[in-house]
Amino acid sequence: MTTFRRPRSPGPRHRPWPRCRQCLGIALDLGSDRTRAWGCDGKPLFDVPTVAFGDGVVRPVRRGAVVDTAAAATLLDRLLAHRLPRSAHPLLILTTPALGGVAFRAEARAAAEVLRPHTVLTVPAARAVAVAADADLTRPLLVVDIGAQVTDVVLLDDGAVTDARRTTLGTDDTDRRTPAARLTEAVGTMTTAMLDQDRTSRTREALRRGVLLAGGGALGPGTGPRLAERLGAPVRTVPGPHTAAVRGAAVLLRSAHDHPCTGVGVSG
Repeated sequence: MTTFRRPRSPGPRHRPWPRCRQCLGIALDLGSDRTRAWGCDGKPLFDVPTVAFGDGVVRPVRRGAVVDTAAAATLLDRLLAHRLPRSAHPLLILTTPALGGVAFRAEARAAAEVLRPHTVLTVPAARAVAVAADADLTRPLLVVDIGAQVTDVVLLDDGAVTDARRTTLGTDDTDRRTPAARLTEAVGTMTTAMLDQDRTSRTREALRRGVLLAGGGALGPGTGPRLAERLGAPVRTVPGPHTAAVRGAAVLLRSAHDHPCTGVGVSG
């Protein structure tokens, strides 16, 4: 289990780009199991397994980390290059895991260079989920994202990540010997640790407000009610939880084009 804590952020950094309603933009979620992309028009471009083909089959993202940048670039080239005009330099918004840190952002950016982007911006996946759910980001919010290979619990305050926990356990790991209830227990353990170490009232306030549940694991029958019972707090599953992160990034992408020099909660 990994832990990350940092002081409350003074706010996201912003980077301007040209005002151009016709500029191409892509929202991209490079996940361990699946890679998803949406366009500026709010429509999906693709939702495919995160697999590259070369000398065999390669999985460039594992357990929430980019482990093969060249293969990730090959994947993006195969999926997106033919969709872009030769002279295009798109604006990309990439979702990034709260605990991916500099390494994930650097490797994902490097892979995305194959698309010749004008600008590459990143947004924490938890914030993108909250945006997709149209959640109030002015108050503390707890986001639980149950993926195929990792499960994250992230505390947002003013839309910034102030605490995050991760376990390298996801839906791919559940079977008869490892029941889905183990994921619920892992989330409960991480949340309890947050409460114990938080010297402010933010985590407790977020729990009272209710937990936002996303990721493919949220599709499992009974996941939300089991988690609510374990946490003793309301749990709201985001509509379309498995695509929430990329949909939220697409909302931010549209905001970026509409207001090119104002903050949309992403960083350069």
